[in-house]
Amino acid sequence: MTSFIHDTAIVADGAQIGAGCHIGPFSTVGGNVVLGDGVRLDSHVVVDGSTKIGANTHVFPFVSIGLAPQDLKYGGEATATEIGSRNQIREFVTIHRGTAGGGGLTKIGDNNLFMAQAHVAHDCQLGSDIIMANAATLAGHVEIADRANVGAYSGVHQFCRIGLEAFVGGYSVVVKDAPPFAIIQGNHAKCYGLNRVGMKRRGYSKDTIEKLHRAYHLLLSAKLNTTQALEKIKEEISDCKEVDLLVNFYETSKRGVVK
Repeated sequence: MTSFIHDTAIVADGAQIGAGCHIGPFSTVGGNVVLGDGVRLDSHVVVDGSTKIGANTHVFPFVSIGLAPQDLKYGGEATATEIGSRNQIREFVTIHRGTAGGGGLTKIGDNNLFMAQAHVAHDCQLGSDIIMANAATLAGHVEIADRANVGAYSGVHQFCRIGLEAFVGGYSVVVKDAPPFAIIQGNHAKCYGLNRVGMKRRGYSKDTIEKLHRAYHLLLSAKLNTTQALEKIKEEISDCKEVDLLVNFYETSKRGVVK
């Protein structure tokens, strides 16, 4: 399949354009950009820096990808942005490249939806099947696991983690790690326990849901400190990889976990 490049688009020498790509009017593509097969850039898209975008990703108008980070320590060093396949990146989204101090790479997986005005800052590491709603904002070095949701106009503090399938409600301010499978909401955000509805919709077994519910009860409602609750979980709940993941998330947290 041949690619379409509009007459008003600017594609720098050195850019690698896959088969079947569409580069719309007034878009610009830098010389170190690699577009996979079937990537579509609508009008007025800017892709620059050392940036790779995976196959069949659709980038809507006025998106900016791979530009220099909003970090005063950044001195123009060579860093990169990598975006996987089949992502939808809606209007006015900004995704910045990494910094030397943060590993040098902003990385995004596959099948994600970034709604209008969402922002992914330098050195963020995102998995797959994530939804960031309108104007959701990530500071630098944020990690988001697969199938998590970040609600509209929410902000996530730098170096925080959002766990597997966590649900962050709209207008939240997350300043500590948001645990997996949970509902997190508010300013500053609090944890409201297991997202039972979401677990059911995603096909988790009743046994897994009940074990996770018990684990969250011990962590949030049993008048135990976190260390005591984790020990109790290990004693009482076995043969559940989701509970093991939850325990590991708490034990590896560097910023602390949302209470």
